[in-house]
Amino acid sequence: MSAPDVPADQPPAEVGTRTRAPAGSWISWIALALMTTSSVASLRPSPTMAVYGLACVFLYLIPALVFLLPTSLVSAELASGWEGGVYNWVALGISKPMGFLAVWCQFAMTIFYYPSLLGYVASTLAYVINPALASSGVWTALVIMVAYWSGVYISSRGTKGVAGLASGGLIIGTLVPGALLVILGMVFLGQGNPSAAPMTVDNLLPAWAGLASLVLIVNNFLSYSGMEMNAVHVSSLRNPAKEFPRSMFLAMALVLLIFILPALAISWVIPAEQLSLTAGVMQAFDAVFAQFGWQWLTPVIGIMLVAASLGGMLTWLAGPSKGLLLISRQEGYLPPFLQRVNKHGVQQNILVTQGLLTTVIALLYAFIPDVSSAYWIFSVITTQVYLIMYLLMFVAAIRLRRRFPDHPRGYRAPMLVGLCGIGFAASLAALLIGFIPPSQFSSGNAGVYFLIVAGGALGLGLLAPYLFYRSRKPSWKQPEVTES
Repeated sequence: MSAPDVPADQPPAEVGTRTRAPAGSWISWIALALMTTSSVASLRPSPTMAVYGLACVFLYLIPALVFLLPTSLVSAELASGWEGGVYNWVALGISKPMGFLAVWCQFAMTIFYYPSLLGYVASTLAYVINPALASSGVWTALVIMVAYWSGVYISSRGTKGVAGLASGGLIIGTLVPGALLVILGMVFLGQGNPSAAPMTVDNLLPAWAGLASLVLIVNNFLSYSGMEMNAVHVSSLRNPAKEFPRSMFLAMALVLLIFILPALAISWVIPAEQLSLTAGVMQAFDAVFAQFGWQWLTPVIGIMLVAASLGGMLTWLAGPSKGLLLISRQEGYLPPFLQRVNKHGVQQNILVTQGLLTTVIALLYAFIPDVSSAYWIFSVITTQVYLIMYLLMFVAAIRLRRRFPDHPRGYRAPMLVGLCGIGFAASLAALLIGFIPPSQFSSGNAGVYFLIVAGGALGLGLLAPYLFYRSRKPSWKQPEVTES
């Protein structure tokens, strides 16, 4: 690890500071909580935790306390003191090479995130056309490729209004279907139907069968990730020291409700051994609607979920890659080919290169017999790559607090060192546990599973940025270029 690129005696004012929002542009802490909820909460991970039944409450609550809370408070302090996002935080706190690694991981996780997200879209869409397609790897691969490349085409044209489509997705694809699923699930139980999963006190904790029985909790870290992006709004609060923690606790409560209640509803209706990790939401809707003779609503719900997921994909498609482009031009981390933009100012070459990798990953769905296994593997790789960024962020936060204790911050996280220690330990544990096959997939080859996950996570998260960094040339710097 190289030495920090900012001298230890440099005045804090020169390091870069986050300015307060103009008086007329304040946002309320409730509005920030809802913004955070909309960007974090989703029905997509519900089937993954539904296999645990009542124990999903415990498995959602623990990562919320040891990961979501530290991430939220620590990133709020960083965002209120330094502009430039995770690259600037890590570059100032540790070094520029580590800053590049952090922003690379923030981008690279999307390479496996899109196949897992679109795998869910494919299984959901199958219930609109033919439910039997949900277990077809060829169908899943086809939908992933068509959806991704369509998104690249839309994004490359600089289309406006995509953010509005995604924000509406919280209501269209999360709140309405989620509330409907929970209400009908309760009615299902109220009619005297037995729960598919036992709901007794003895089932509050997951059954212990070694580390493999807890591996599915790793997926919850990805469910809660992204808080560092919402932290940039902390300077828009009137009183960040009081209002931001209040906002985060409200957001945590809302996120937990959106995650836990639908997962429980699914566990009431679908036995764990029959649950698909990609199509579980639609399985539950289909089963519940069948009880009331409303199966005609299943395709309608499927379209709502698909529309919301595709809207979210479009907003994610250009964001992380845009940040990587700007940093790479400034510091010369990527070759000029990947730094080119089209006439709309969109980093089309990065998106196309990413698309080629996404296509290769999508084709793996056609060759892996179990679609749920492929979905899980890609979700784990996504989580592990992202966790590398969080490990760097926690270290950088401690170093910045110690090196620049008087640097102006709009918000100071309480017990920062303790929060960072908890967050770092939880992130590292989740990263290591991810290499162990979950108990649900114990029939597979553990060695093959380890090689796939390790190759994907370490190769994409560490080896790729290392090679780019070692190959960089002075001519790769193009800070003066804005569009072409």
